Amino acid sequence: WRVSRTPPTILDHSHSHLTAEFHGVPAEQLRDAALLGGLLIAAASAVGFSTIGVPSVRHQSDEGISAVLLLDGGHMVMHSLPGRQTLLFDVVAPASHDFRKAVEVLSRRLTARDVTSDTRGRG
Repeated sequence: WRVSRTPPTILDHSHSHLTAEFHGVPAEQLRDAALLGGLLIAAASAVGFSTIGVPSVRHQSDEGISAVLLLDGGHMVMHSLPGRQTLLFDVVAPASHDFRKAVEVLSRRLTARDVTSDTRGRG
């Protein structure tokens, strides 16, 4: 096992991994399966991803929503936590795309109080 203390740059890798947290999102938005599924499609389109099918959207026992959209060479996933007013967003896909555009789409449509994100190289 090799442990790296310095995060690699995105340019060193074939894929990138974006994680984002949207805090302070109204619970009614986080319970809206149609809204969240549509946002996955809009975010993928904004970034220029080729999708494989439509989002798979599931209601969770805590009234949250989990959704996944398969991409050509990756995926986009979101999990809503209405009780915590939080949306978790995850993208793994070819590094040739600007993932910030996906975060911008979600930021425009969700009324989040705070958004944090991180992108790392993978592969």
